[in-house]
Amino acid sequence: MIEAVIFDWAGTTVDYGCFAPVQAFMDSFSHFGVEVTTQETRKPMGMLKKDHIRTMLQMERISDEWKKVTGRDFTEEDVEAVYAQFESKLFAVLENYAQPKPFVLKTVAALRKRGIKIGSTTGYTDKMMGIVAAKAAQLGYAPDLWISADSVGGKGRPYPYMIFENMRRLNVTSVKNVIKIGDTVSDIKEGVYAGVITVGVIEGSSELGLSEEEYQALTEEQQNALCKKTAEIFKNAGADYVVRNISQLLELIDFIDM
Repeated sequence: MIEAVIFDWAGTTVDYGCFAPVQAFMDSFSHFGVEVTTQETRKPMGMLKKDHIRTMLQMERISDEWKKVTGRDFTEEDVEAVYAQFESKLFAVLENYAQPKPFVLKTVAALRKRGIKIGSTTGYTDKMMGIVAAKAAQLGYAPDLWISADSVGGKGRPYPYMIFENMRRLNVTSVKNVIKIGDTVSDIKEGVYAGVITVGVIEGSSELGLSEEEYQALTEEQQNALCKKTAEIFKNAGADYVVRNISQLLELIDFIDM
């Protein structure tokens, strides 16, 4: 029986399309004269933010561009400098990106009625979550617990430790009774490495990368094609299941419990 569902935050339960960090990352690199694409920016999404920046700087094209602009290979000091820019830009907009996604409030309420615990992990830091969690709570979404990498020695995704810390604090008996749901490859890997049931959510995900307005403007055929492509990415990363949106989670739990 499922005892707990551990949700990701941006792109999964709040911030449809996971837009708050994307622009902040792009602006941070631009500050140093290095232009990065949305696709490059989204690829490491879900990781701890410094790890995300380090991963981007290790990408061949960005690494070459950094060297061309600065005249040298990037260093850890550069990671810190880009992160400082990122943090200031993100903090300026975070409160505007805590709106719960469609179906989240209703689904969480239904899970609680069943006695299922609501945990969460995130690529945000404690300071960032102080803003996001407080605003989301005002708007009706408050999990039983949120854990950032700050609580597990900085070992963010894809390490499994944020999930294990959720399990410890929520008093969950087995990884077999836990669902981890997220919207990025990093989320999927986190769940796989923890040995829990791992689920990818498509609509409003960072992997899909569209705003709600952009997604709704597509034809049904276009939506289906994009959703199929995103589902394949999650499956290839090791997801046990993929749902179109959060509303399908209850039906999935019924299936798993059978």
